[in-house]
Amino acid sequence: MKERKSHRTNRIPARKDILISLLLILFCSHGAYAMDVGINGFFQLNYSYSLQGRNPDGGDFKWAEERGQIKLELLSDKLRLFSKTDLYYDHIDKEADTEFRELYIDYTETDWDLRIGRQIVTWGLGDLVFINDVFPKDYEAFFSGRPLEYMKKPVDALKVNLYPEVATINMVIIPFFEPDRFPRRRRFYLYDPMATFDKERIKPATTFDNTEIAIRVYKNISGIEASLYLYRGYYRSPSVYQISPPGVKLYHPPVTVYGFSLQGAVLRGVMSIEAGYYDSRSDRDGSDPYVPNSSMRFLMGYQSQLWEDFTAGVQYFVDYMNDYREYCHNLPSGMPGDRRYSHMLTLRLTQLLMHQTLKLSFFSFWELSDGDYLVNPEIKYSLSDNLWMAVGGFVFGGGERWSQFGSLDRNDNLYMQLRYEF
Repeated sequence: MKERKSHRTNRIPARKDILISLLLILFCSHGAYAMDVGINGFFQLNYSYSLQGRNPDGGDFKWAEERGQIKLELLSDKLRLFSKTDLYYDHIDKEADTEFRELYIDYTETDWDLRIGRQIVTWGLGDLVFINDVFPKDYEAFFSGRPLEYMKKPVDALKVNLYPEVATINMVIIPFFEPDRFPRRRRFYLYDPMATFDKERIKPATTFDNTEIAIRVYKNISGIEASLYLYRGYYRSPSVYQISPPGVKLYHPPVTVYGFSLQGAVLRGVMSIEAGYYDSRSDRDGSDPYVPNSSMRFLMGYQSQLWEDFTAGVQYFVDYMNDYREYCHNLPSGMPGDRRYSHMLTLRLTQLLMHQTLKLSFFSFWELSDGDYLVNPEIKYSLSDNLWMAVGGFVFGGGERWSQFGSLDRNDNLYMQLRYEF
């Protein structure tokens, strides 16, 4: 969650409709005579109330919507069609719409398989700390108290899995760039030194050369899950490209990430180690203060069940900036800069009660470098096998007005989720 620096639904653009139609034709022609069908979904209420006065737009809610989801699965021999479609009404924007969370086709052979279409990809070992999970996130959804699954944004991609004896290989090819989503100024108070500028955001063009490629190779070695990662694409958080008052152009600089992770049992728990080197391809000498410098990121985590139905997990994260002297030398006067070393602790506590129908959880970020923090307590109760509700909150504070969580200091909120699954 280190990156911080764009709200419409994940509709499928017209340029992709032809591809999806061809996939549906392929599936239907292959499985017209033998098909298993599965349908389920949910209906959900989700509201988040501001605890520190009205939002910048004058409203009281960070989030207020009703949402329904339909999951459809069609199985036919070696093919599988899966879709996850949301229909919702947003009371803040007064908008009803449809969102395609997932829509893909799987094809399976003995020693390989592939998935093509809209999908959600998750890599890495971090608990809300992302190093080798280079796929897009929705931080507005997280800070607004939406269910955690909505923090991951889908991508339109081709994913190929290979299963040779030596290791398992995953490859993801993403032709259409998808940026991270950050809280909007309408609903959140944010620190923005360029708030008065008109912003133009430029995304990487959809060309062969700009196609993102991510590769993971993993294998279990004597009980230790070992993974290697490679990603060639773009930072999902925008940087300044050009300042021409009263406007500023933002773009997504290119980056290559080389990483690894290890996870295995230690004592009575599970230890995780993950690292990644971010090669900032357009600023390798660190002379452009508006573009992220190359950096090394490291994460160590440990999780253990201390007593029955109580689990504790702690993580330590370090971000080391390369070419720091050049960065400082070129930093504009008065502009708050990043630190050479940035380190952070996270803590997660979970207690299950009442035959595991009641869940008490606590998650927090503690930025040791800047002194800011985020605290997220939550109570979740399953009223039946199909109905559950959750109440929680987000408290931000500490640090300076430009620090990661200190910049959100006026956005404390209390949220409620109610979901009926069928």
